[in-house]
Amino acid sequence: MVREGRWRLLPRGIYECVNCKHREVLDKTQPLLPGRCPVCGGDMILVGYELDIEEEEKPSFEDFLREHYDLGELIEHRGEVYAYEVLGIKTENFEEVLREAEKFGYWLALKRREGKIVLYVFPAQLYEDKENPLVGIALFILTLLSTFFAGYILSLNYVKTLEDLNLPGIKNLYLNALAFSLGIISILGSHEMGHKIAATIHNVKSTFPYFIPFPSFIGTLGAIIRVKSPIPTRNAAIDLGASGPLVGLIVAIPVTAIGLRLSPLVPVDYLQGEGTIYFGMNLIFYGLSKLVIGDVPEGFGIILHPLAIAGWVGILVTFLNLLPAAQLDGGHIARAFLPEKVHRVLTYALGFVAIGLSYLWPGWFLWGLLILIMGRVGNPGALDEVTPLTWSRKVLAIIIWAVFIASATLVPFSTSS
Repeated sequence: MVREGRWRLLPRGIYECVNCKHREVLDKTQPLLPGRCPVCGGDMILVGYELDIEEEEKPSFEDFLREHYDLGELIEHRGEVYAYEVLGIKTENFEEVLREAEKFGYWLALKRREGKIVLYVFPAQLYEDKENPLVGIALFILTLLSTFFAGYILSLNYVKTLEDLNLPGIKNLYLNALAFSLGIISILGSHEMGHKIAATIHNVKSTFPYFIPFPSFIGTLGAIIRVKSPIPTRNAAIDLGASGPLVGLIVAIPVTAIGLRLSPLVPVDYLQGEGTIYFGMNLIFYGLSKLVIGDVPEGFGIILHPLAIAGWVGILVTFLNLLPAAQLDGGHIARAFLPEKVHRVLTYALGFVAIGLSYLWPGWFLWGLLILIMGRVGNPGALDEVTPLTWSRKVLAIIIWAVFIASATLVPFSTSS
């Protein structure tokens, strides 16, 4: 087995006889060597040290691999990529092995190919950890301003309704706008921080969230984090995919509830005026409405406070991100259960279904195109597709699909009730 050398410094003792002053260097470091002088037989005392350079062996990368895997023959070698048949797995914790392999400058991947387990070895891609924090801060400030402006526009209609019908409520436009801005930023930010925390736990390199300001009725296109290294395992893929939507929804629910508490009931005749926008219903929003407001009397409707709209948007974002397509959050979870080719077919099918749903809501056409475009890139899946999923991840996936169904909103917006 080829071994690599590593230099080690070993101290050696310099001894002097107390009688005849004879000196010599010995492989010892004791303070006194009684009767050890080779000249007169006197005592030798330690008077100094000499450093001896000795070569120490350390395991090679091949030794490291064989420590964790029972490797068979080399199946393929293309450039710097090596593929070995794996006859047995000695270490089940793939993330731990991957971290150690990265110290040698390599990444690993465990895949199933034609009934065999194959270990791929390839050079690790080193990424710059340097990020300009000013970019993230500037985008956050711009998003805060753009969502505040959007909240101000939404507040105009809300406050006008209160004044027209002489209803109690918060009539300060700026306070309502600030509530909307902070509400939607807290939901989007917590969504991405959920991803960031899960990525850190699984040693996946990623950036901090970047907010995207955009002149729209909510003032933003959301927030993103950039993943800089592969997802190690299918368990990690489920954690990364589920963490964002779940954390975002946990924040969206109280935001929605508070917003609904501030939302008055108004006659349906008033709501049917020109330019009225109706927000689509889903099981989560419907349940919160029942819990906070109760049964709406016949002939009345709810005029949503801007904070309730922020919560509603958070629930919609949860639904859209959980679509099991491409590299959306739901796509990562679905890919943990499905082979790459099957998941690619599912992605294209959902893309065309979304385009077909555009007769209900025009926005589905853009979402369908986006899914088809992302589908061309595909989802390579986790590096380790061999280690079984844990029961806790399977339960988490079931919870996620329940959230997906409960947040489903086929017609997000309409101009008719």
